[in-house]
Amino acid sequence: MQGTTIRTVSFIGTGIMGAPIAAHLMDAGVELTVHSRTKSKADPLVARGARWAADVASAARDADAVFTMLGYPEEVEEVYLARDGLISSTRPGAWMVDLTTSSPELARDIHDAAEVAGRHAFDCPVTGGEQGAVDGTLTLMAGVSPQEAAAVRPLLESFSAHIHYLGGAGRGQAAKLCNQVSLGAAMVGYADALALAEREGLDKSQVIDIVSQGMGGSTALRALAPKSVAGDYRPGFMVEHLRKDLRLALAEADEFDVAFPSVQTAESLYDLLCKIGGARLGTQAVTLLYADDATAAAAGLDWSGLDEEAEGELDDAGHGHAAHQGHEDACGCGCDDGCDCGHEHEPHESRHQ
Repeated sequence: MQGTTIRTVSFIGTGIMGAPIAAHLMDAGVELTVHSRTKSKADPLVARGARWAADVASAARDADAVFTMLGYPEEVEEVYLARDGLISSTRPGAWMVDLTTSSPELARDIHDAAEVAGRHAFDCPVTGGEQGAVDGTLTLMAGVSPQEAAAVRPLLESFSAHIHYLGGAGRGQAAKLCNQVSLGAAMVGYADALALAEREGLDKSQVIDIVSQGMGGSTALRALAPKSVAGDYRPGFMVEHLRKDLRLALAEADEFDVAFPSVQTAESLYDLLCKIGGARLGTQAVTLLYADDATAAAAGLDWSGLDEEAEGELDDAGHGHAAHQGHEDACGCGCDDGCDCGHEHEPHESRHQ
């Protein structure tokens, strides 16, 4: 902790990503307070010596810095901007760092509200998945300059291998959406490739090795395609969260009046996967859209859940998994861990989406 006066840190949202990040902060020597909507997710940290807080306000009250890793922009908005949220509950001069993938506009609003209140807040979404969080090798995209973030830099370094300073509020979120745009296309690309390999009678593991050594390779292919082949759909990053990110990217595309056809396709596929029961599977479960009935059912998917309205939407959009066999009628193609924000509330439509 050399070079910073920050000693007391709070962490809100101890799910798949948040819990290991919080553990690295403890390893860095801070006094950690944790809060999560589901207390059991924070129990291992409490067992290590972290203090449990019953709500967001009490978690934030005595902290020099607060980190958040939540699920959706509406949760971020409430945790930061509600009457009993972080900006009103933290001490003057406190730092707030949001690691959630959220809206650039919302990140700017939070930054501005914090400055008016005499606090400091910036967006700092991460990439690297659950394994990167566990290993402490995440890549961070910080919507702040290096000079402005100097006080919290040792904390950021405790769970990251790379920190990119983007120099302004919301820019971290914008950079993360660029990552998710590329990821969505890569996921659909490798799912298509594996479907073709299977139908050609090729060994899919061998095809992964071949493609990963060529220009068609990607980090997603190398890290996640072997899990798809092995039938391992446990979440390192959940389907419903990638769908959320892709929708945020499409909202930005609408704002700038540009078209992202690969994102539209990926969002349609991940939305379909959510509708048939795959929302909380890992993103590698996209390959189940090409699987036979028995394989899909064994993974917990239920095609009967698609209603006529959903079928019509897929038909009109022209998207879907055309490779899927046996579900032409159903899919119209002849195709950080839930919220741990600490608020008991129903999801609402955010003005930032």
